Amino acid sequence: MNGTLKISVVICTYNRAAYIQEAMESLYTQTLSRDAYEVIVVNNNSTDNTELICRAFIGSHNDARFYYFNEPQQGASFARNTGAGHVQSPLLCFMDDDAVAEQDYLERIVRFFETHPGAGGLGGRIIPRYLPAEPKWMSHYVSSLVGHFHYSEEVTPFKPGKYPLESNMIIRKADFDAIGGFNSALPGVMGTLRIGGEGKDFFLRLQALGRTIYYDPAIRVHHVVETAKLTKEYLYRVASGIGRGERVRMLQKGQASYYKKIAEYFFKLGASAVLGIKYTLQGTPAKAGPVIRFRIDALKGLFNH
Repeated sequence: MNGTLKISVVICTYNRAAYIQEAMESLYTQTLSRDAYEVIVVNNNSTDNTELICRAFIGSHNDARFYYFNEPQQGASFARNTGAGHVQSPLLCFMDDDAVAEQDYLERIVRFFETHPGAGGLGGRIIPRYLPAEPKWMSHYVSSLVGHFHYSEEVTPFKPGKYPLESNMIIRKADFDAIGGFNSALPGVMGTLRIGGEGKDFFLRLQALGRTIYYDPAIRVHHVVETAKLTKEYLYRVASGIGRGERVRMLQKGQASYYKKIAEYFFKLGASAVLGIKYTLQGTPAKAGPVIRFRIDALKGLFNH
């Protein structure tokens, strides 16, 4: 029976009781035959009733391959590695617990790898679903903090140094094992602390093996974004987490790499100030502050503040 499996989806969840069921439902109603895929749900120390919801869903949908596991070590990298350890198919897909897959999501992924045998990895589009509406201060340069991602209008390989976001990414299981999975020194969210960049590190190591990573805009998930939660404190945690992750990555390479990254971040801060002036002159001053604050917060994280 396991020989029919073509793809495994790993969803790592942390206190997403309000959204995890919709994420699982979107995977249950896929156009791909249920014999061809499995879903691995990994609970990463949730303190709400996430476990109850997951187990109830799996129990009432026993005509599909949904499995539930716990990972006590806090951090998305630990949870994703745990989930990957349980998969039984050649393709490994990661999706967030507050994302909703379109109905042909898995069918398109499987077809892509069948028609692109040289593909080592794949990323798709992530469309924010703002609740109740997109904030007036949101811009292209800040939207990545809430998971928005759209690399190209057509199927294309990622350029060197470019990569998919973690909430919609696919890799061959053999390559996942070859690079040793996610770097646990970049765990992602750990309570109120974030040390991000785990996806960037993951795909840069995959590219270093010579693998070609593609983007397909038709492989889409919708990412729930509650605008009431987009406070300055929340955006600081995300942006500074990016900086903290870069600090860890660069220091692993050496002090010279770290100092070079500091110079790069100061350059980006200057560019954000210019962009803020541009937004103001264009009559959208609300977009100026968040763009500049993003770069300041990332720089703070780079200094480990």
